[in-house]
Amino acid sequence: MSISLEDLPYRPCAGIMLANMQGKIFVGQRLDSPVGTDAWQMPQGGIDDGEDAETAALRELFEETGVRADLVDILARSRDEHFYDLPDDMIGRIWKGKYRGQRQHWFLMRFKGTDADINIETAHQEFSKWQWIDAPQLPQLIVPFKKRLYENILAEFADLI
Repeated sequence: MSISLEDLPYRPCAGIMLANMQGKIFVGQRLDSPVGTDAWQMPQGGIDDGEDAETAALRELFEETGVRADLVDILARSRDEHFYDLPDDMIGRIWKGKYRGQRQHWFLMRFKGTDADINIETAHQEFSKWQWIDAPQLPQLIVPFKKRLYENILAEFADLI
């Protein structure tokens, strides 16, 4: 008996919109981006068993950017979970085929440090480079299957950035 896509669950995840004091948003270019693509994203990652979303967000932020929890203020948490589905060609290739996409709690965090506090060459490195961008640029930089999710997060947090 084969499992249909609709039977696969969504992977629990936390995402971070990290805004600096000038209101610019942190994005990193994924190490695993296909050659010739320019896929950027905000920090995000899975919520471990027994972990709450805020703890996961702070852990993922550190694992992906080197930014410590004492260098951020949490300004907001998304009202609802945000969902996205993987494209058909990616299902089964990532997360050992156990998930159809992700369900994400998003956090808006204000970065109080300096650029010197950011180090993407971490033990769990996910990004090859990073930059600060204007918030309206976000949907244009993300992979197409996450574009609507980024538009929704941006709309929810826009007044607080």
